[in-house]
Amino acid sequence: MENLKNIQPVEDFNWDAFEQGETYTEVSKDDLVKTYDETLNTVKDKEVVMGTVTSMNKREVVVNIGFKSDGVVPMSEFRYNPDLKIGDEVEVYIESQEDKKGQLILSHKKARATRSWDRVNEALEKDEIIKGYIKCRTKGGMIVDVFGIEAFLPGSQIDVKPIRDYDVFVGKTMEFKIVKINQEFKNVVVSHKALIEAELEQQKKDIISKLEKGQVLEGTVKNITSYGVFIDLGGVDGLIHITDLSWGRVSHPEEIVQLDQKINVVILDFDDEKKRIALGLKQLTPHPWDALDPNLKVGDKVKGKVVVMADYGAFIEIAPGVEGLIHVSEMSWTQHLRSAQDFMKVGDEIEAVILTLDRDERKMSLGIKQLKADPWENIEERFPVGSRHMAKVRNFTNFGVFVEIEEGVDGLIHISDLSWTKKIKHPSEFTQIGAEIEVQVLEIDKENRRLSLGHKQLEENPWDVFETIFTVGSIHEGTIIEVLDKGAVISLPYGVEGFATPKHLVKEDGSQAQVDEKLSFKVIEFNKEAKRIILSHSRIFEDEQKGAKAASDKKASSKRGGKKEEESTMVTGPVEKTTLGDIEELAALKEKLSGK
Repeated sequence: MENLKNIQPVEDFNWDAFEQGETYTEVSKDDLVKTYDETLNTVKDKEVVMGTVTSMNKREVVVNIGFKSDGVVPMSEFRYNPDLKIGDEVEVYIESQEDKKGQLILSHKKARATRSWDRVNEALEKDEIIKGYIKCRTKGGMIVDVFGIEAFLPGSQIDVKPIRDYDVFVGKTMEFKIVKINQEFKNVVVSHKALIEAELEQQKKDIISKLEKGQVLEGTVKNITSYGVFIDLGGVDGLIHITDLSWGRVSHPEEIVQLDQKINVVILDFDDEKKRIALGLKQLTPHPWDALDPNLKVGDKVKGKVVVMADYGAFIEIAPGVEGLIHVSEMSWTQHLRSAQDFMKVGDEIEAVILTLDRDERKMSLGIKQLKADPWENIEERFPVGSRHMAKVRNFTNFGVFVEIEEGVDGLIHISDLSWTKKIKHPSEFTQIGAEIEVQVLEIDKENRRLSLGHKQLEENPWDVFETIFTVGSIHEGTIIEVLDKGAVISLPYGVEGFATPKHLVKEDGSQAQVDEKLSFKVIEFNKEAKRIILSHSRIFEDEQKGAKAASDKKASSKRGGKKEEESTMVTGPVEKTTLGDIEELAALKEKLSGK
């Protein structure tokens, strides 16, 4: 009550005016309106002003710009800024001071767009960190709302790590740096990776400064390529080359590791300047050669898998990281050049014999032909001299035919041992590669693993018979089959050939005998070893002329006549006999040759 006593009424209050409904004192209404207007901001339509957030809900944000009424902005226009709170200052664009309901219409989106290009350029100049809202995915990256402008965020600029699922970023607000602006096309490129790279660079320096060769660290598989695996060591990356993943052969790193797998690795090498770190995985386990059975020795049989093929041989993995080479020459006893692919292929499981073993050099050579008996060990028993066999023609040379009787057993038929009678200039006239031919073993050269073979030896030597038929002085019908500079080749009976020099080819009328002419020839030389018969056509009429002269001499001298007659009988008698020949022996030979 005492407080109420202190309350005094306004001395100059106009009660009469109050009773009439006038609530103003002597201060005029206009003055009050003027004073009220002065306390408000003077705003214009289509203008950008700053305002303060006074309240907000899921749908809208109420902004006070110091005007007589607050404005309302849709919450969707602030989705790029999830941290928006009451009291924050925001820029707004005045669409209209009053709508039909007397409401102040504001737009934050338009305010941002109006100033966005200036803001974007300013942010690039100042290397400023800005916020942006990731709206959606696009080819090669994402679309980001920055100050109301749609900027491009390349996929490679989202993070330092490779991104596997881009969709998880849609709808997120993140910090960015503007890295490029195309003024002409109004294109903006932003990066989130650029923000963390500087920090990572420092981290890398700190990590690399503490690294030591041989140090074992735990890392996470970050990326897998065809040539190796990238490991995240906690802020710095290292590479395990494909050859350092396993002691065995690896076709692709995915056989050994998987993405996001945590593994222990050893540091093999690193480069302070380029910040490259070489890592190893296989080095954490002992080398397979060190764990190889110490009792394994030359001559032992091993099983393995063909891992690599080459023309010269095959690499066999007998244990992970332990390989041996089978040279093509150790795949078969045959001496013919062949490719290793003729015997095996990658993936084949095979058995082999250890030929050499060098544990220090970690090398091993293997063989598979050693699993079979060497065909030359008991060659004298299986292919004795004089034995006959079927062989396959493998190759020709000017001096003979190379044949294979069986795998690993080769022989040579000399050109002179192909036929008794034919003059063969090259083996291709007699047989062909791949053909079967019967042979007889003439000689064994075990040291050089070669047999001397013959084909003509399968038949009896007809020259034994020819020796009795084509005696010196005998006369036979023959056909000239070839004329050479040094003479002519004459075909005689029974398939045998003779030779006559040009002076022995002169006919009685003085002309020279020609090819295909059939004439009588006298044997003037027979060489069985050289298989040579020298003939003469001229000698026949020359001898007749000598005979005629001898007869005339006989008449002229009766005293010497008896002697001459005797000599004549001695000369002509045998000639007559050999010219006619032994009919029975010839018939038998002809039958024998035709039979053969």
